[in-house]
Amino acid sequence: MTEKILILDFGSQFTQLIARAVREANVYCEIIPFNKPFEFEPGLKGIILSGSPFSVNENNAPDVDVQAFISKVPVLGICYGAQLTAKRFGGLVAKSNKREYGRAILQLKKEDVLLKDVSQQSHVWMSHSDTIKELPEGFELLADTESIPVAAFKKNGTETKPLYGVQFHPEVYHSKEGKKILNNFLLHICGCTQDWTPAHFITYTVAALKKQIGDRKVIMALSGGVDSTVAATLIHRAIGKNLFGIFVDNGVLRKNEFGAVLEMYAQLGLNVTGIDAKQRFYTALADKSDPEAKRKAIGSLFIDVFQEESKKIEGVGLLGQGTIYPDVIESLSVHGPSATIKSHHNVGGLPDHLHLELVEPLRSLFKDEVRKVGRELGIPAEMIDRHPFPGPGLAIRILGEITEEKVQLLQEADHLYTKMLKDTGLYATVWQAGAILLPVKSVGVMGDERTYEFTVALRAVTSVDGMTADWAHLPYEFLANISNEIINNVRGINRVVYDISSKPPATIEWE
Repeated sequence: MTEKILILDFGSQFTQLIARAVREANVYCEIIPFNKPFEFEPGLKGIILSGSPFSVNENNAPDVDVQAFISKVPVLGICYGAQLTAKRFGGLVAKSNKREYGRAILQLKKEDVLLKDVSQQSHVWMSHSDTIKELPEGFELLADTESIPVAAFKKNGTETKPLYGVQFHPEVYHSKEGKKILNNFLLHICGCTQDWTPAHFITYTVAALKKQIGDRKVIMALSGGVDSTVAATLIHRAIGKNLFGIFVDNGVLRKNEFGAVLEMYAQLGLNVTGIDAKQRFYTALADKSDPEAKRKAIGSLFIDVFQEESKKIEGVGLLGQGTIYPDVIESLSVHGPSATIKSHHNVGGLPDHLHLELVEPLRSLFKDEVRKVGRELGIPAEMIDRHPFPGPGLAIRILGEITEEKVQLLQEADHLYTKMLKDTGLYATVWQAGAILLPVKSVGVMGDERTYEFTVALRAVTSVDGMTADWAHLPYEFLANISNEIINNVRGINRVVYDISSKPPATIEWE
């Protein structure tokens, strides 16, 4: 990458949204903790200072040398970043009379390129308890709101690069013209060419992979999911048959998924070996009902199977993985890695066991960007647009003990649910959907017979990246039809319920 924006993270919950907005403008950017050293590389076009839960007036408040930054590149401070900028140059930042949170109306006070084409009285989103009471000498007010005297400002003078601050969050959805403001900073102030496109990414990445890998062999665990498929396709473009993919049937995949995914990989020209290990996994899962115990049993056996297969390939020197940018950001968080809610749901642990150099072509991309790259690579929409699916598969959608019979029950119900979502055009409107087999039996009546069979819960959520999610408001008619379809066609299930919990407080998966 020759051109990029650096986002310094002070711990804001919105920092990833800044990066997403910059990427949407076809500009490459990276997030780093505010206290991580960095180089002013020739391609660095500007710096954005994020918001923060801290107050700039706290004793241990995060701090950076804004004065040094603007000797090199333009800087935009957002919320905390703006307050830190004002304080560093001698302005007054103090507690507001009331916490400013929610929508506000932006009143433009002066024309400036940062606010080019932004409407007078534009809606913006506030989230701060401190406020800038007085601007430093040599700074100019660009906008205010009814409740705060300084909503946007710039530093005057020609001896340094441009310096701007906004005391609202342009990156969030509620700031109606926020993306326009960020775009003005990128295009008109930083001079970005906005040429970071999927095609550009592919060209750059394939060249980088060729350089990294050379004539060595790469082994990779494939899951049939979007991330591993796109990563494998990029590596294949770089080294062809020197990529050895392994796809393991762990017995808890969706109905017919093993054969369908292998067929799709063959169409893509990937060198993939399919391993049927269903019975080994059923044995490992026997008598395990604790969710974490199930995850660990699947993860441990997967590593064993993968290692057995990898030993059959001579001269492997690298391990391919579909790591994406949110995983990287979390590991570099200002606050350190997040608390463990559940163990990693993909192939965590493989690098430690195999001691191989990693190849991670997607580690700079968000999920939606991975899909865009996949489409540019020509991967069929059927695979690119698939909903996320947990690594432990249906094992964590069967509450309680796992048996082969329960897996088959859930596979049938899940298959009918997914098929009807697709047939009715609803599949593309939800982020993730699946069926959960509950450890509950209830009485029912089918014909003249009383039944005592399982209950299945249907789950569908809307989300951007899975960090938060709302339950999908599927039409009542659809819910009635899928309930009838499952009960009439899956012997062993006589009751269907629909989960209307949001994340948080619930998680998307039940285990």
